[in-house]
Amino acid sequence: MVHSHAHHDHSHAHDHGHGHHHHGHGHVHRPVDTGDWRYAVGLVVNLAFVICEFTAGVIADSTALMADAGHNLSDVLGLAMAGGAAWLARRGAHGIAGGRRTYGYGKATVLAALGNALLLIFACGAIAFEAVRRFAEPAPVGSTTIMAVAGIGFAINLGTALLFMKSQHDLNARGAYLHMMADAGVSLGVVLAGAAILWTGWALIDPLVSLDIVAVILISTWGLLKDSVNLAMDGAPSGVDVRGLEQALAGLPGVGAVHDLHVWGLSTTEAALTVHLVHERVDADALLIEAQAVARRFSIGHTTVQLETAPLPDCPGC
Repeated sequence: MVHSHAHHDHSHAHDHGHGHHHHGHGHVHRPVDTGDWRYAVGLVVNLAFVICEFTAGVIADSTALMADAGHNLSDVLGLAMAGGAAWLARRGAHGIAGGRRTYGYGKATVLAALGNALLLIFACGAIAFEAVRRFAEPAPVGSTTIMAVAGIGFAINLGTALLFMKSQHDLNARGAYLHMMADAGVSLGVVLAGAAILWTGWALIDPLVSLDIVAVILISTWGLLKDSVNLAMDGAPSGVDVRGLEQALAGLPGVGAVHDLHVWGLSTTEAALTVHLVHERVDADALLIEAQAVARRFSIGHTTVQLETAPLPDCPGC
């Protein structure tokens, strides 16, 4: 049995003399831009604003501001989940629990992204419920106070979102980005609604704008929800062309069949591959290197390749 392990710029080979099949494993570590400080900054600033906005709502007797404060509280919870997951992702595979989690804690970023998407949907439901209630029970609105406080909220949410704008490759960071951008849109909508109410005196503008914002948030959240559910179920990341990967591996010189190919997300930024290749080459180590190069071309950093000179019994039809 020949086993090769590529890690960073080091490689090792061991010959055990069994002669049955070859097995290769490669793991390429790429720096993951988790940016823990961004989550901490966003968390502190948004929590402070939630307290101030809710207090302003109580003083001004504005249910709109209190509702928006409750919605912004979901930002704090979302950032806390995303930041905690990013911290866990930085821990090695042999951290807590004596190394039982041999893939590390990267999957926490997937769970955080999923939780963020569900939190956004819950927030949309709360906003829609309040908007519908206001159609039935219109209430006087302190438009000037709403515009001023919501304007501050817009600036804070937009500034926090921009911290994550360059990390769209990370589903967890993208969840935080979408969450903050959605809330910036909510705050801007509240500002515009306040201006329109001040200009026209028509209080029903407030729930109408709220429902429009809910629709926008739901549309932007759908992709995040779909991708995070897919990764939570160990599906292939959306950026990996599995069919193209299989064809590329089958096209390697001397490869007669490809089977037991599995691709899944280790985190929101890393993917893993296991595959069996039936081949007729004598240079097994060279084939392993070629297969790992193909995997890297498809943005897969962790590969496990088993080479077989004939189909094994557990591969009917290969």
